[in-house]
Amino acid sequence: MSLDGYQRSRYLLIIEKIKKDIESGILEPGEKLPSENKLAKDLGVSRTTLREALRILEEEGIVIRKHGIGTFINRKPIFSSGIEELISITDMIKVEGKTPGTRLLFSGYTDPIEEDKSELRLDDQESVFLVKRIRTADSEPMVYCIDKIPEHLIPKDSVFENESLFDFMDEKAAVTISYATAFIETIGYHEEISKILQCEKESPLLVLKQTHYDLHEKPVLYSINFFRADKFRFSVFRKRVKF
Repeated sequence: MSLDGYQRSRYLLIIEKIKKDIESGILEPGEKLPSENKLAKDLGVSRTTLREALRILEEEGIVIRKHGIGTFINRKPIFSSGIEELISITDMIKVEGKTPGTRLLFSGYTDPIEEDKSELRLDDQESVFLVKRIRTADSEPMVYCIDKIPEHLIPKDSVFENESLFDFMDEKAAVTISYATAFIETIGYHEEISKILQCEKESPLLVLKQTHYDLHEKPVLYSINFFRADKFRFSVFRKRVKF
């Protein structure tokens, strides 16, 4: 066997061993690996071979390398859902056998920003009914939610409590959500929201922006949800289209 082939087989064996150690519980999510010098010595390989194995593991999302700190086993997301499914956060939490909760931060009328006006097709001078909440699982903060509803849909004396927003709209506005369009992106550490969600500075946030439509295809709710990326994962079903 050539030297290149030998080196290749060695780093593949390291990758396989680390994955097996994770599956068996020898290595736990969030655990810090030994230094490269010690780990290479323990595995009986060169640092070059070890680095190649760690590089591939990082690309696969198995480990996270933090510059100047070390290499850690990546924490697996607890919650997983297809983004094509319009499922509530409450139901996502319940499916995993955890108790959903809500901390209401604000509810009331406020002036819209340009993004709100565009997404909700607001009339001139129209306000929005704004709801800010923290969604929890077993009392642990998971999602920071910002929801906006056109003013004309919600009676002036309405008070939002810790109920389902969909139920609230159905009751107060006689609106039934039919579907939503969604856009998802990631952002780094957010000075305010990351602290509220108790995220580490290295942990990004998943931002899910959704415009919800009623049975008449009118936009009735614009939501911006900030998910902890270490707790949530979204998948998308894609079908090949031939032209």
